[in-house]
Amino acid sequence: MNLEMLEKARTRVPSIPVLVNLVSQRTRQLNRGERPFLRPLSKFEDKSDIALREIAEGLVVAQVDMQAVEEHMEAQARWGRHV
Repeated sequence: MNLEMLEKARTRVPSIPVLVNLVSQRTRQLNRGERPFLRPLSKFEDKSDIALREIAEGLVVAQVDMQAVEEHMEAQARWGRHV
C-alpha cells in the first residue's frame, strides 16, 4: 500500500474506520471488474492503491446516514456515556 497516497486520502476522509471501509468497499468493486475512475499507473498496480488514489482525488466519497448518527448521539446523551 502506498503510504503517500494513504496520507492524501486521509486528508479527504479523516476518520480511519470510514477510510478503511471505503477503501475495502472500492477495492472489492474493482476486483469484481468495475472500471476504475482513473487510469492505473501500471498494469500491475494494486487495486487498493487505485482505490486510495480515487479517494485522494475526490472521485470516491463516503455516504453518511445522518439519521443513524443522530440516533447514536441521542442514545449517548440519554445514557450519559459512549454507546
